[in-house]
Amino acid sequence: MAQCDYSSRQTLIAVVMPTLESLTTSGSTTDVETNGAVSGVPGTPAMSDEALPDFTSATYKDAYSRINAIVIEGEQEAHDNYISLGTLIPDQADELARLARMELKHLKGFTACAANLGVDADMPFAREFFTPLRDNFQSALGEGKVVTCLLIQSLLIEAFAIAAYHIYIPVADPFARRITEAVVKDEYTHLNYGQEWLKANFEASRVELEQANRDNLPHVRRMLEGVAADAAVLQMEKEDLIEDFLIAYQEALTEIGFSTREIARMAAAALVG
Repeated sequence: MAQCDYSSRQTLIAVVMPTLESLTTSGSTTDVETNGAVSGVPGTPAMSDEALPDFTSATYKDAYSRINAIVIEGEQEAHDNYISLGTLIPDQADELARLARMELKHLKGFTACAANLGVDADMPFAREFFTPLRDNFQSALGEGKVVTCLLIQSLLIEAFAIAAYHIYIPVADPFARRITEAVVKDEYTHLNYGQEWLKANFEASRVELEQANRDNLPHVRRMLEGVAADAAVLQMEKEDLIEDFLIAYQEALTEIGFSTREIARMAAAALVG
């Protein structure tokens, strides 16, 4: 995936961060120490052991039960969405089925992470968490709107996952860290699939992409709000989550064909929705 230049990234972040920060739930988060990068995951800071949270505490396990459930449900949603996309893009059904199988592998890995900590994932919470995006995906699927489906799954959900995994890796327990490092590499593959399809069909997709962005990006804002308090317990800074998501999302939109000005306008309009 092509990388945006630094000034382009900062343009979107400067437009969107104040809006997101003002709407995100308040609460202190713990400062973290960094000392390099986690092997194999560019841009992800490493964490010294003394800065890690107490993985055995009741408070940590309570928050983790919801964060882990969101991750598991997200992987299940992704599997189902890629299988569904195969009905809209039949000539790509085999490739989409391959991506779906990767998501199931991720699901099993994150289920093992919860078992390793003795935590039961709060799946009812997670299913409710994804309801808006799930409903919008299903509506678009029923109308045959492949562009909207790809924006929801391959851009928004994958960029959300990439951001969450990047920020989680430095503060994860050793078992979960190994799992997540492997998963985040796959998520870039999934994002790239949607990015390349939309790039190849950009002119025909532009209007629907802009509408799908307006309809769905506000849901990601609310998802970030909903996860902020639990993420803070895991020492995941909400500002870092926001910034990492925006960078991944902007890079995809830029590669697809939108200008930095267009992306900033799309983001600013959507995030007040």
